[in-house]
Amino acid sequence: MAELANCSRCGKVFVKSIRDVCQSCHQEEEEAFRVVYRFLTKRENREATVMEVVKATGVEEELIIKFIKQRRLRTSEFPKLAYPCKRCGVDIVSGRLCANCAEELRNDLEQHEKKNKFEASRKDRHEKIYYSIDKHKK
Repeated sequence: MAELANCSRCGKVFVKSIRDVCQSCHQEEEEAFRVVYRFLTKRENREATVMEVVKATGVEEELIIKFIKQRRLRTSEFPKLAYPCKRCGVDIVSGRLCANCAEELRNDLEQHEKKNKFEASRKDRHEKIYYSIDKHKK
């Protein structure tokens, strides 16, 4: 079911379906994509970086990164297109985190899980201890 939303680019209210932008902004994005794609398909520009594409085409960096994340611009075709890791800023071609940050996060989560498991087992051991009182002892 369609819902009302504000365009993430211009702020206008529109009926949201698949896109997060209104129809006019979508058309602008499509034109920007055509400009970027035309630039990159030229033999001498295939290995351009994102910043080189921004300078040559005038298209915003965020929009080019959006095209890469949507896989409209494939890094297999254009090997130097990359965007920064959300955590450390190193260039990556997919996802939100680089391999190092992802591994570090995975290790932190494993340590947290081990700690929680240890705490739970310690609590279980204390709950299973029963004490008896010898009523006949003087």
